[in-house]
Amino acid sequence: MKPVKVGICGLGTVGGGTFNVLKRNAEEIARRAGRGIEVAQIAARRPNPKCETGATPITADIFDVANNPEIDIVIELIGGYTLARELVMKAIENGKHVVTANKALIAVHGNEIFAKAREKGVMVAFEAAVAGGIPVIKAIREGLAANRINWLAGIINGTGNFILTEMREKGRAFEDVLKEAQALGYAEADPTFDVEGIDAAHKLTILASIAFGIPLQFDKAYTEGISKLTSADVNYAEALGYRIKHLGVARRTDSGFELRVHPTLIPADRLIANVNGVMNAVMVNGDAAGSTLYYGAGAGMEATASAVVADIVDVVRALTTDPENHVPHLAFQPDSLSDHPILPIEACESAYYLRIQAKDHPGVLAQVATILSERGINIESIMQKEVEEQDGLVPMILVTHRVVEARVNDAIAALEALEDVVGSVVRIRVEQLN
Repeated sequence: MKPVKVGICGLGTVGGGTFNVLKRNAEEIARRAGRGIEVAQIAARRPNPKCETGATPITADIFDVANNPEIDIVIELIGGYTLARELVMKAIENGKHVVTANKALIAVHGNEIFAKAREKGVMVAFEAAVAGGIPVIKAIREGLAANRINWLAGIINGTGNFILTEMREKGRAFEDVLKEAQALGYAEADPTFDVEGIDAAHKLTILASIAFGIPLQFDKAYTEGISKLTSADVNYAEALGYRIKHLGVARRTDSGFELRVHPTLIPADRLIANVNGVMNAVMVNGDAAGSTLYYGAGAGMEATASAVVADIVDVVRALTTDPENHVPHLAFQPDSLSDHPILPIEACESAYYLRIQAKDHPGVLAQVATILSERGINIESIMQKEVEEQDGLVPMILVTHRVVEARVNDAIAALEALEDVVGSVVRIRVEQLN
């Protein structure tokens, strides 16, 4: 049987890794796929010194690959929204299957892309778009197909996890660790996508759609970054038995779905709380399987290439099947997606860590307790530190029971209005994940 011909668009870190893995493991991959897989063309603006491309034809124009009649599968690894969307839509229009690692493209334009792919009878595979080498999309879409997924929570941005690990283990400040992350190549010169939660929200949007059978709705995901976290909060959390992680949380409720990314306190004895450095992990809770955890490298040249090549193998295996019987892009049949709404953050429910800076006057704690009690917010634990020498203020740290966020917003406004409370109240959400 003649080999399947693929075209790689983008020969950067992931593109180079994909080429190398396909070349190095060609025999093993062919045994798994049932046919050989040949890189017939590459589109790249510049060569990758880590790839020996040999006689493989190279073009500077990505659309040469999409329009090449010899190419069966287009591998989109250029990133971004605009040009990548044009490339993918052109490839689909030309009847080619697509494999992509582009989480932003899928999260924002996936609904349109999948509709076009169904119309043309081709597949779009995107395992590498979430958590690098961890096959979490396949696990949820196929391995947990028998389950009604209740919730999932993930550390799905390695840069943020590296920063928080360094802050906890070495007591370093956020800005100091960020500079190191940039020097090591973990963070971009503009780190906004990583540290403000946008990258994680792209990935969470995809995971939630597959878990719950809902359309991709990135614009409704709540995002909050880690740039305002201090070493003090990291240390207080540790003293209370928690670790702070930049977590993506998606949860099914009777009134809608929660879709949120934010710093989160997690009990220190949870496995996911001990995922450190640049590693990723996703925890999924289903009604039949219970809780399962998927851990591994969330980025990197060959870790991500592993997921890209796995998708290529899946496409090759399915080339001779009826397009109507392909595994649905978002796990559920397209005419069976739920219209259950995404909840605004004010309607989401969580426990909360609150840090209050108060003057050293009698009765302040009683005032705080009254404000919380009047709003139906119960306190699980409280820690009051010694007066800080530099400003004479007393840090008060409280952890509440679970409550709807709107009540906490109201309580924080009332707390900040107290004469003896100085500055803003620090609020970090708490998830038990049990």
